[in-house]
Amino acid sequence: MGHEDCIFCKIVSGDIPSAKVYEDDYVYAFLDISQVTKGHTLIIPKTHTKNIYETPVDTASEFFARVPKVANAIKATYNPIGMNLLNNNEKPADQSVFHLHIHLIPRYGDSDGFSTNWKTHTEEYTNEDLQKIAKEINSSI
Repeated sequence: MGHEDCIFCKIVSGDIPSAKVYEDDYVYAFLDISQVTKGHTLIIPKTHTKNIYETPVDTASEFFARVPKVANAIKATYNPIGMNLLNNNEKPADQSVFHLHIHLIPRYGDSDGFSTNWKTHTEEYTNEDLQKIAKEINSSI
């Protein structure tokens, strides 16, 4: 079920304390100690899986089905004006704990301490380019 050297598996087992937000048979949600914004919560599958690439379909189904429940609880409690859901996979994408997790980051305004840098490249791709890329990805499904 878990990996003995995984910090998130140790949180699930109770070996490392956490501020638990929610738990059921499939997921564990707890406050991120960094609290990028108030209510910043991590949700993880209880079954150890490294990242989205290695996640079995049944684990993903149970895991993702519970994300709205936790997100709506944060919304009902703190009334943020929005929420970012963030998932990093592999070190180059800033994954630092190698157990699948989603950050639920409530947003309270431009000065709440969190930002994204979303640079668009719209002008660099024609509709034909987009159709080709979509077809290439689809051929790997």
